[in-house]
Amino acid sequence: MCIRDRHRLSQSPFHPLWNSSGTLPHTLHWRGGGGVEAAAELDDAAFQWTSYPWGTDHFFENGQMAPDDFLDTLAKHDAILLGAVGHPDVQDHLTLNGLLLPIRRRFDQCVCLRPSYLYDGVESPLRDKPPGSIDIQVFRENTEGEYANVGGRLYADRPHDVAVQTSVFTRHGCHRIIQAAFEKARARSARQVASITKSNAQGYGMVLWDEVFEDVAAGFPDIQTESLLIDRAVMEFVRRPESFDVVVASNLFGDILTDLAAIVVGSMGLAASANIDPTRTHPSMFEPVHGSAPDIVGQGIANPLAAVLSAAMMLEHLELPRAAEAINDAVKTQLSDRGPRTPDLGGDATTRETGEAIAARIASAPGAAG
Repeated sequence: MCIRDRHRLSQSPFHPLWNSSGTLPHTLHWRGGGGVEAAAELDDAAFQWTSYPWGTDHFFENGQMAPDDFLDTLAKHDAILLGAVGHPDVQDHLTLNGLLLPIRRRFDQCVCLRPSYLYDGVESPLRDKPPGSIDIQVFRENTEGEYANVGGRLYADRPHDVAVQTSVFTRHGCHRIIQAAFEKARARSARQVASITKSNAQGYGMVLWDEVFEDVAAGFPDIQTESLLIDRAVMEFVRRPESFDVVVASNLFGDILTDLAAIVVGSMGLAASANIDPTRTHPSMFEPVHGSAPDIVGQGIANPLAAVLSAAMMLEHLELPRAAEAINDAVKTQLSDRGPRTPDLGGDATTRETGEAIAARIASAPGAAG
């Protein structure tokens, strides 16, 4: 299924069309033909989409980002593809706490996986970084930590207004995200995990994180480890990004580092993500990292590739590897061939032109339904 705000994807051929027939996905319909349906043919899969018009448009009409029962509605699906949400007239904390964070918590999507890869044909703002030299997988804790939404306000709108915001770190929560990071590292050639904290200043929750990291690392003697404070980590992401492989961090630090990593590899328009329930008990959610880009709304120049790559991550999670590979390959070849691209990547193509070119490449893949 799909949730979206109109700001970002309204002109993209990778915007899912609404399909009233189904509640369970294995169905995708993408405007312009081809696209995911063509890729799905490689895995003998079919998809059904249900599209929900939730987000800031719903907020303006109803005073909330989604209906009261929206989580129960989403629970019926196998996966969620979330479009960029947000509006300059709606405060971000209302957007997050009204839609994104409740989804992550209700469905126990404890793993936020955000890859950053320097594609051939894309220039990093850092000099002398060849294609493929930067390939970072950030595992961000996604349900507790600094975004636990524990706290409150006293004496609001008074001179002595007080706000309390509490971070929550549990041994269970730390263990499962760190364990997931190590398991990913074992499947990659570099076999490295870097842990990012601020335990010199935050002497409770992040000390617990460090202890759990050491405990989990003991079970993976074949994996090299590194522990960095967040201020050192942001410097090293700029100075030596190619030295990082798998990175594991708290909710806040993972959020910050992945925005930085996206720019280091060329554009937020390439930043895909997955919010995963590793137990597969609940639907996982896939979304571009970027916002809804209200500054360019209506211009038709928003980069659709982060949404496209997020869909590929969804297909991989749904155990459709050939379909996911077809989409990833289409993006790689379009970038390396200097095909249509939006202005953030130095091109002059529109959102629609970029998406249609990707869809055409997928449809022409061997075995795809063109």
